Amino acid sequence: MRRVIVLGSTGSIGTQALDVIRANPHRFEVVGLSAHTSRAEMTAQAEAFGVEHTALGADEACQLVRDVPADVVLNGITGSVGLGPTVAALETGTTLALANKESLIVGGDLVRRLAAPGQIVPVDSEHSAIAQALRSGDRPEVRRLVLTASGGPFRGRSREDLVHVTPVEALAHPTWDMGRVVTTNSATLVNKGLEVIEAHLLFDVPLDRIDVVVHPQSIVHSMVEFVDGSTIAQASPPDMRLPISLGLDWPHRVGGVGAPLDWTRSTSWTFEPLDEEAFPAVALAKQVGRAGSTYPAVFNAANEQAVDAFHGGALSFTGIVDTVASVVDAHEPPSELTRETLAEAERWARDAADRAVAAR
Repeated sequence: MRRVIVLGSTGSIGTQALDVIRANPHRFEVVGLSAHTSRAEMTAQAEAFGVEHTALGADEACQLVRDVPADVVLNGITGSVGLGPTVAALETGTTLALANKESLIVGGDLVRRLAAPGQIVPVDSEHSAIAQALRSGDRPEVRRLVLTASGGPFRGRSREDLVHVTPVEALAHPTWDMGRVVTTNSATLVNKGLEVIEAHLLFDVPLDRIDVVVHPQSIVHSMVEFVDGSTIAQASPPDMRLPISLGLDWPHRVGGVGAPLDWTRSTSWTFEPLDEEAFPAVALAKQVGRAGSTYPAVFNAANEQAVDAFHGGALSFTGIVDTVASVVDAHEPPSELTRETLAEAERWARDAADRAVAAR
């Protein structure tokens, strides 16, 4: 029986994690829950699962992680506010099932230094797929990682076509049901850029050996190419409960969490190159990842502000990544990377993004 703390329990990842746990009461026990603001919904979850320990907000979530013994902490919080709980989980020695990619990207080497080998288990479908495929060979045998992207709701459109798209259109993702920020990031492909940096940090593969390919069916979740020319792909219907279940009990599989593919039916999968002119976020993210230091934190914070501005009607869709690029270009990193300099860089980036939006 694995004791689980679910952070972000009322969000998309959190509710699906509770679905997995509810279906496997002999295997998992929820010992703690946290939510950002949805106290009533979290209280109802606590009552349903018999959970005594709850927290509201990131600061209380850190305390929850430190005070309540658990075997695994699932960090399903959205945004860089998840960094504190990620650090708290790593410091306790608990297995961290990480869906909050921003905390690894923002924390970078600070987070990696805290993590014991194997302590971080990725929950993003792409990184879970890579982790599964990597079990097919030794690390020196890996030539390349290939992350798949659905292409979002605007696949095939030119940059000119994207200037006037609306927030409603940006939230109409063809495959995944996610929150506002993540769904918008998927439409701009900022999310894929963040995932490239995350893959680099998780698997210690250079950024120039991490590619993105558009796969609109979202069946192949990512691939690992080995030095002998073999490519191992992980394929399954798009259902986050599969990577969540692996995160909760890695490397063991939980039966019945998702339906398998039907190999008796005729079907086609397609793969397309990424249009970097229409979607420059991935190339910008690689630039940021190579620069390191506080640049990823600035990239992420500026994007969060720009997404808010877009949904508030103050910024065009293409203006999101343009704003992020201008903030990244203006950034001057500190001489030392600490929690304090990261926080200061994030504050600067948010202010700089707001000024850039106002100037537009």
